Amino acid sequence: MRKSKFLMIPVLLWMALFLLIPMVIVVAMSFMQRDTLGNVVYHFTLDGYKTFFDPLYLGIYWDTLVLSVVTTVICLLVSYPLAYYIANASPKIQTWGLVLITIPFWINFLIRTYAWVLLLRTQGVVNSLLLDFGWIQEPLQMLYTKGAVLLGMVYNFIPFMVLPIYVALEQMDKRLLDAASDLGASRWKAFRHITLPQSKSGIMTGCVLVFVSTSGMFVVTDMLGGAKSMMISNIIQSQFLGARNWPFGSALSVIFVITSLILILLFNRAMRSRADRAKEGSA
Repeated sequence: MRKSKFLMIPVLLWMALFLLIPMVIVVAMSFMQRDTLGNVVYHFTLDGYKTFFDPLYLGIYWDTLVLSVVTTVICLLVSYPLAYYIANASPKIQTWGLVLITIPFWINFLIRTYAWVLLLRTQGVVNSLLLDFGWIQEPLQMLYTKGAVLLGMVYNFIPFMVLPIYVALEQMDKRLLDAASDLGASRWKAFRHITLPQSKSGIMTGCVLVFVSTSGMFVVTDMLGGAKSMMISNIIQSQFLGARNWPFGSALSVIFVITSLILILLFNRAMRSRADRAKEGSA
């Protein structure tokens, strides 16, 4: 027992140094002021939080939450069947399936995103093919739209949803499905009462990873959305690097973290209550 506690010391020190202390600094910075030159004035104020309630920033924040939720839902709908197929396939197919899913991680994130710029721009590959086949008369405006941002988000974060669901399905006790089949349960009923509840942990992990990663992403919106698509992460970046308004950027960061935690807790509670109802119904 003492040895296990001793082994936790490096982890706790790492978290304190790179997570807790920076977060405390950001929280403290959010209550400071900024002078005309962009320097931080150590004087308590709530101006950063008051500015957040401007209709402009509220609208951008709402768009961020909507885009993150939609991306998470699409990733879940696409990833679950894929993870289910890989988990129930032969060992050879499982190996190749996992390799194909992780291949995007072998390429730099910026290069992967810029590849979509080459595909979706006016003179890009997609428009060129559509023009050559005669399906369109003039190039379509696909780049610098919300659809392009959504496509880039889903493409980049699908592996974060597939892998946790695959792990949960692969570790599931298959004997429960055999028992359900022997008792006369249909495949859909066995999936709804056994497979889906057993994969709940993978679904929750994948949804949290995709939602948090999407809502904090600014590279995809910069490259695929341009000035027409803004997320709260883009505003935070501009406040720290461009406008030099660190107190306001810190306030936005704190609000973003609190909102994400609340949504994650609500989602966790909803998943647990649904699983409890499923267990009561099966009983």
